[in-house]
Amino acid sequence: MAYDYAKVERDGRVLVVTINRPDVRNAMHADAHLEFEGIFDDFAADPDLWVAVLTGAGDKAFSAGNDLKVAAQGGKRHANRTGFAGLANRYDLEKPVIAAVNGFAMGGGFEAALACDIIIAAEHATFALPEVRVGLFAGAGGVQRLSRQIGRKPAVEMMLTGRHATAEEGKALGFVNEVVPADRLMERAMEKANEIASVSPSSVKATKRVLNGMDEIENLKASLQFSRLVGTELRNTEDYMEGVKAFVEKRKPDWKNR
Repeated sequence: MAYDYAKVERDGRVLVVTINRPDVRNAMHADAHLEFEGIFDDFAADPDLWVAVLTGAGDKAFSAGNDLKVAAQGGKRHANRTGFAGLANRYDLEKPVIAAVNGFAMGGGFEAALACDIIIAAEHATFALPEVRVGLFAGAGGVQRLSRQIGRKPAVEMMLTGRHATAEEGKALGFVNEVVPADRLMERAMEKANEIASVSPSSVKATKRVLNGMDEIENLKASLQFSRLVGTELRNTEDYMEGVKAFVEKRKPDWKNR
């Protein structure tokens, strides 16, 4: 099947999905999110695929997050069922997904990686939730998942400053599983995927089912739905309009606090 914004390859039991918009640092927009939703729907339904690897095209970016230039031009917002990259609001996937982070993972790109089960990062990879710098907030699961995965205090500091973290810091904080040289990233991600694919797929599904149940107990779905409501309110503020406009115009925002 041909895709507009992705490359999809099968390698035995493993599905390799590449965000393929390198000209915009693999930033995503509404149509891209819908395409990825279909890709991961098909992955979930295929009994012959047991593990997925998600990465980005090129060697600079996993994903720069939302395509703010499209947003500034009045492009439609993504309202797909499963959220950013077809993963951020997917609650029932019983197959593991490995993020092979090949460069910077910013905003929604970081949130997509956090929605994966394992993160393997190239040495030069960096991570950030910089939404507060452009009048947004990490509403695609960043607030919830980062605080759950590394603890509230270090997560809050990253979210409220929008600062970047290196791959090594990510490993020290606990949201990155492994850091490898860039030229070994996909090799290592495939090794890990095949390691998972060598054990009982029924046991893996059972493990994921319990993990998904823990998310339900912790009201992750309700919290993400609340994020959407807050995000709608935020988009009606002057600061939101100014943040996106300043980003596109490559200048410092003039915040009004209203």
